[in-house]
Amino acid sequence: MAASPLTDALASPEVQAFASGFPVLVLHLFATLALLGGGAVIYGLLTPWKEIALIRQGNSAAAVAFGGVLLGLAIPLAVSLSVSTSIRDILLWGLATLVLQLLAFRIVDLVLTGLPQRIQEGEVSAAVLLVAAKLATALILAAALTG
Repeated sequence: MAASPLTDALASPEVQAFASGFPVLVLHLFATLALLGGGAVIYGLLTPWKEIALIRQGNSAAAVAFGGVLLGLAIPLAVSLSVSTSIRDILLWGLATLVLQLLAFRIVDLVLTGLPQRIQEGEVSAAVLLVAAKLATALILAAALTG
């Protein structure tokens, strides 16, 4: 009895690779997103100002600053995800990058003194400078991961 075209298509190496690889992709994605969410929460606890409350009040500078934090955390996590081969790798390297990135963010906050107050007051230019510094550290950390 001849196989149907559908059976042949389902038995193809590409479909089999997708069937075995898709669950792994979803697991890696959720692990990385959980790390991102955890990093954002920890950042929120470590900062001298509360971006979410300020954003709810309509503070554009806080929204820009927090958006930069999310991107700054996501960049090294994305690179960590791309160089990792297992969920254990993702968690280990992801946690390491989060710790380093949160430390770098804290240092940037301390070096750029006065910016938190200016962000609380809604000064978008201060938020843009803070975002640039945080994205710069994120890119350097991401490059270090691939080295």
